[in-house]
Amino acid sequence: MAGQLMAAYPQAWPETIRALMIHSAQWTDAMRQSFLNGGGRRDYARLLRIVGYGIPDLQRAMTCGQNSLTLIAQETLRPYKKENSRGKTKEMHLHDLPWPKAELLALGEQQVSMRVTLSYFVDPSPEGRAWSQRYRYQSHALRFALKKPGQSVPDFLQHINREVMADEDGEVVPNPGTQGVEDRWLIGSQARHRGSIHSDIIPMGRLTAAELADVNVLAVYPVVGWFRERLHARRFDDDIRYSLIVSIQTRDVANDIYTPVAAQIRVPIAPAIVT
Repeated sequence: MAGQLMAAYPQAWPETIRALMIHSAQWTDAMRQSFLNGGGRRDYARLLRIVGYGIPDLQRAMTCGQNSLTLIAQETLRPYKKENSRGKTKEMHLHDLPWPKAELLALGEQQVSMRVTLSYFVDPSPEGRAWSQRYRYQSHALRFALKKPGQSVPDFLQHINREVMADEDGEVVPNPGTQGVEDRWLIGSQARHRGSIHSDIIPMGRLTAAELADVNVLAVYPVVGWFRERLHARRFDDDIRYSLIVSIQTRDVANDIYTPVAAQIRVPIAPAIVT
């Protein structure tokens, strides 16, 4: 499957090929019946541990219907820097998602689904030990977060800064205020952020088209890895690559949300870099 995708998309990075496979995967009814005991976050975390993201589908990975929209970004980010003899976080990316706002607002309360997949590769610890200690195995780690409806971009950035600080302390910071997007994900951040590929879904019934019109900023940001903590290895200023796939889908195939975006985007859109 990876070979066929590479032949179809010769400019795609390995990170992207991997992301496409995961993004196309679905759990079968047999998987759900055998291993999904309920519908809560812990149940889906257990399902994810046993069967991963399910079975990938080549057709879904290579094409999308008229009622769906898929955006793919291949980006480079410098996650860390050295400052005053200490390693610190340097950059994060803000992706301005070009949703067809007028079309989504016209759909109003109609339900939509959304899926996000973030893929990258890490360097294992050169010391090959201390698996049980935080930041010792992975060279770096990335996370994604979505702005909630009605939230300003500065407030969104403040929340991410709190999450980065909490991650370093082993804490969890809830998103304050009204119901946020995080409440609507199927897997949730605690389970999806393990490893080096992260995928999650907001299924039909949890997000309306009108709400999605205002959920138009997605952040990709680093958390601590040994590139930052082991300054003697001199990897703190390395650039890293990642691939991001975001797709939205409406229930009704008559709703064309692809064409307005295709007309709007003539050149690739670069993310805003926040330091």
